[in-house]
Parts: sequence; structure tokens; C-alpha cells
Amino acid sequence: MNNKYINIYNNLVNLTRNKDLYKKFTSDTFSDRLIFFLLHFAFFLKVFKKDSNKKILQEIYDYIFRQIELSIREIGYGDQSINKKMKDYLNLFYAMINEINNWDNLTIQQKSKLLSNFLDKRADVIFLAEYFEKYLKKLLNNTLNSYIKGVVKD
Repeated sequence: MNNKYINIYNNLVNLTRNKDLYKKFTSDTFSDRLIFFLLHFAFFLKVFKKDSNKKILQEIYDYIFRQIELSIREIGYGDQSINKKMKDYLNLFYAMINEINNWDNLTIQQKSKLLSNFLDKRADVIFLAEYFEKYLKKLLNNTLNSYIKGVVKD
């Protein structure tokens, strides 16, 4: 497999491991982490779809979802279960993209409500809305090429 986009994948994984994201959760499962991963990836695509090469973004998308599939396989799911899980995660991801598309026009309360559609209801969604707002600004201050090369500035 071509590892051209490994830096992007690793960056998303590292963001997903941020312990602050899980402070108000009662559990920390693979599914919870994958939801945060998908949210980060949805914001990533939101920012870079505007001015980037569609072919590169498609390659990144394919690479990311292949890695997710491999992670699910490593957990030990069978082929039929993997297909169902991947379908569920893809549907969830498309719902995230659809909702996040209007992020810039929402108030902090609306952003919090949007995130609560995907997360545990006990999550501190105000904190998470502010977190993703900062993440969005960080994405806007970097180029796609800097993510591909792994030289992201803070």
C-alpha cells in the first residue's frame, strides 16, 4: 500500500488521542475514538476541498478509509461484520460532512447541538465546539501540502 498520506493519517490519529476530548465521557471505546477521528477528518476535508486538487483529496479519502478498515480487521471482526461496520461508519461520516458544511454560519450553541448529534449526550459539547473551532483555524493556517509532508505549524 502506498503510504504517501501516512502523515495526514497519523496527524488525525494523534488529534483523536487528545485526552481532553474524553473528559466527560463515561466510556472510551474504539467507536468513540473513531467518531472523533471522523469529525477531525470531516473538518479537514471541509477546509481543503475549496482550493485543493480533487484527485489528491480522493486519494487521501481512500487511504484514510482503507486504514480504518485495516484497524477494524485488527480488532478481530470478520469480513461480513467489517462490511457492515464500514457502511455504518461511511454513512456517519457523510452525515458529519453534511452538517459541518454550514459550521461557519452557526452560533456556538448551534455548533454544540450539531456535535451532540454524533457524540455521547453527556459530553461537554460546548468545550468540543470550541475545540473544533480552534482546530478549524489551525487547518486554515496550514496548507494541504504541509499536512502531506508532515510539517504542520501550530
